[in-house]
Amino acid sequence: MDVIDLFIKLLSAPSITPDDGGLLRFIEEYLEDFEATYINSHGVKNLFLTKKFSQGEHLCFAGHVDVVPPGEGWESDPFTPLIKDGKVYARGAQDMKSGVAAFVAAMRETKNFNGRLSLLLTSDEEGDAQYGTKIVLQELQEKGLLPDYAIVAEPTCEEIFGDAIKIGRRGSNNGVIKVFGKQGHAAYPAKAVNPINLIAPILPKIAGKNLDDGDAYFEPSQFVITDIRGGMEVTNVTPGMVKIMFNVRNSTATTLESIKAFVEENFKGVDYEFEFKPSAKPFMTNPASKIVKLMQKSIKEITNVDTKLSTAGGTSDARFFGEYGVETVEFGVLNDTIHAPNENTSIKEVEDLYLIFKEIIKKF
Repeated sequence: MDVIDLFIKLLSAPSITPDDGGLLRFIEEYLEDFEATYINSHGVKNLFLTKKFSQGEHLCFAGHVDVVPPGEGWESDPFTPLIKDGKVYARGAQDMKSGVAAFVAAMRETKNFNGRLSLLLTSDEEGDAQYGTKIVLQELQEKGLLPDYAIVAEPTCEEIFGDAIKIGRRGSNNGVIKVFGKQGHAAYPAKAVNPINLIAPILPKIAGKNLDDGDAYFEPSQFVITDIRGGMEVTNVTPGMVKIMFNVRNSTATTLESIKAFVEENFKGVDYEFEFKPSAKPFMTNPASKIVKLMQKSIKEITNVDTKLSTAGGTSDARFFGEYGVETVEFGVLNDTIHAPNENTSIKEVEDLYLIFKEIIKKF
């Protein structure tokens, strides 16, 4: 089957997180020349395929076969791919079975490679991602099989296919600050301590404030307040506690310690509790890295598009590779209908993505 036949096959499986829809076993059999290892935990299936062609560096293609639930508003069955006007409509068309189809097809046709070639697939990227790529990389480190370079085929393009690759991602950190006062009657404010009054002079100092200046690749890390609540939703009782929730998408210039210090400095002298939960660490691959340059060159040869380097967007499993120092880039089809009804991508994009991955394997 060609890359589009493979794409249709992958889209036809209702692989809603953490169900792989039988796709990992199918891909294992499709790439029969590669050695397979399953690393499964907590209902999540993960597949690592590898083949050592010769002495040399290790390149890993990575991604996920799971998709989000289809939801309402589809004009066709989300797991019966519809081809219309050169596009394929189905859940996962952009995020990210297009990328999986492209690199699996390219790997199947590889007869020679300068080093070790591998594939890492999970069924837990759209979920909590705690038992997917994360635990596979832990085991690969223990076995001495961590890749030197990784390509994660998430949809990255913005306006036209080939216009953007991601060379890093911001971290994501969530926090809750509880400010305590003394509940009381609204008619007797002197007998109460209203925590709203306590936070009023603090909010202008923290809301929307940049924690660093950003750089050529990262936007400034900003302290974003996402929720403030307190009280009993009545007009005659002042609250005893106010809860502030926030998120910081941080670049490599802002650390967890500096975020904590920012909170401690601004809430000094106030009775408060602080809960902090980092969910993703920032990372960036050197723009001069071999894999970045090779990706840019291959995109240019296939599409004649000059590709910009980006760190925008949310998180992906690329962050886990970054934690191990693996030089990682992300590149895939246009990102404009992911997680939406009638998710779709064009046949041309999938075919070109496959050609780009073939080019990278050939030139590596």
